[in-house]
Amino acid sequence: MDKKLIFSFDKEGDVLDISIGKPRKAISEEIKDDVFIRKDPKTKEIVGFMILNFEKRFKKLGQEQEIPIKAVFSN
Repeated sequence: MDKKLIFSFDKEGDVLDISIGKPRKAISEEIKDDVFIRKDPKTKEIVGFMILNFEKRFKKLGQEQEIPIKAVFSN
């Protein structure tokens, strides 16, 4: 079953939320300053990512930022 990435940005909170498939309850674990992975509390499967201070971090055009997330995509 292919899962879509669902992006949601809260401008007021400056938070980018990326869900793998339909958003669901999860526990968050900070892996780098302001970067979190979201895991299913029962299976520990990664179900999404959250980046705090997203706009502040990326607002300078042309400035590259590394996010410590690796992914495998397949057809």
